[in-house]
Amino acid sequence: MRKLLLGLDLGSSSVKASLLDADTGKSLISKAFPSQEMPIDSPESGWAEQDPEMWWKYVVQASNFVIKEAQVKKGELQGIGIAYQMHGLVLVDKDQNVLRSSIIWCDSRAVSIGEKAFQTIGEEYCLSNLLNSPGNFTASKLRWVIENQPELAAKIHKMMLPGDFIAMKLTGEILTSETGLSEGIFWDFKKNGISEQVLKNYQIAESWIPEVVPSYSLQGKVNSKASQLTGIEEGVPVSYRAGDQPNNAFSLQVLKPGELATTAGTSGTVYGVCDTPLYDPKSRVNTFVHVNHTEKKPSYGVLLCVNGTGILNSWVKKAMGASKIDYEEMNQFAHSAGIGAGGLTFIPFGNGAERILQNQQLGAHLLGLDLLKHDKRHLMRAAQEGIVSALTFGFRIMKDMGLNLKTVKAGKANMFLSPVFRQAFIHMNQVSLELYDTDGAQGAARGAGIGAGVYGSETEAFQGLQLLETFEPNENFIEPYEEVYSRWNKCLEGIQKMAL
Repeated sequence: MRKLLLGLDLGSSSVKASLLDADTGKSLISKAFPSQEMPIDSPESGWAEQDPEMWWKYVVQASNFVIKEAQVKKGELQGIGIAYQMHGLVLVDKDQNVLRSSIIWCDSRAVSIGEKAFQTIGEEYCLSNLLNSPGNFTASKLRWVIENQPELAAKIHKMMLPGDFIAMKLTGEILTSETGLSEGIFWDFKKNGISEQVLKNYQIAESWIPEVVPSYSLQGKVNSKASQLTGIEEGVPVSYRAGDQPNNAFSLQVLKPGELATTAGTSGTVYGVCDTPLYDPKSRVNTFVHVNHTEKKPSYGVLLCVNGTGILNSWVKKAMGASKIDYEEMNQFAHSAGIGAGGLTFIPFGNGAERILQNQQLGAHLLGLDLLKHDKRHLMRAAQEGIVSALTFGFRIMKDMGLNLKTVKAGKANMFLSPVFRQAFIHMNQVSLELYDTDGAQGAARGAGIGAGVYGSETEAFQGLQLLETFEPNENFIEPYEEVYSRWNKCLEGIQKMAL
């Protein structure tokens, strides 16, 4: 009999399900729903919300599809892992009914609440104990609800992160994890527990916080109602959960100090693992509990995030006539423009408050446009180089913190499919880049295998992980790309001065 593992990856664009053969470590089938991107509602400027029941609908569709296509038989499925978009807020009443749309990761409404709390709670405590300012994270979003929707807040039974909600729908149990609470800025790293100071300052009832479980653990079993909807056999355990960036790092076997993972989907990230609780004094990059953290063997993830990444590339595609051009053609056009895009510079910060800019909302900017010189080729190249420049800005903050940034791992997907993007990334940052055949759903499936005891170790869980390509910097390209970054950084400084 086969031993199978199911990974679910809840993003802001789609829900992906992947079935993994535990014995070979190979993905049997993957499917994302819907075929078009899930809508993000923006009732006011800077707001971003999604209906959690919409997520569940697509979990049901994706699960049914892979279960049927793989002809999964009774007893074959050993565990379910859940990866999810970080920092979102889901609220339910005592009957597990959703009270409002989820305030998701790129929503900026709580910036001022977090800034005020940073001063009220105290900068020293926040940086040394929380390793972050409260910022625009989940705790601040919850405080916004308390302040602005008190009648709704009075009905709160539990607050959850998006992955906790999906696990609840599968099992009926409301749980959360250490890494999840740390990403919401509820976690006191010195105490190794929930921060009483944050709860007190934000007037958050401790009873609203679910029971905490390790990322790898038995976290409830699929109930009969969920089984009927999803096609998953009743009784299969949920045995792993993690936010998308810790999980992406896990999916690339980034588990030891000094190892790095990167993504470039809707947002762009670099995630580095360390065994000491590092923090940036300006809180421009953020430290969370990593998936393999234990009290005896600490493991932390330092996250650099740029909101305006793939979403800028997608915007350019739409502006160029989405039905008339695909991403591969865009990459070819961008390549033909040459390094530097003819002097055209794109600042990509058009998707909410940017943490690396201390929560400034600068918007996206196109600078140096010459109507007699530039065309779509330059626009496409400038967008990709602008995205890499923004990541490089954060990369250098991480270097200043003492992280050793030499080799970066990524899945061969999204922006890393572009030769232009890859070339800019490795030369601006002077790093080696390894591309793997994996994704967040496969990572969640491997995590489920550890949590369910199918795998005896993390090393065993990564049998079958395939390295596809490795890219090394070329000395001839380092100086030209340093010039691109220098120009980009000067443009950024100018825009920041104008915004003051």
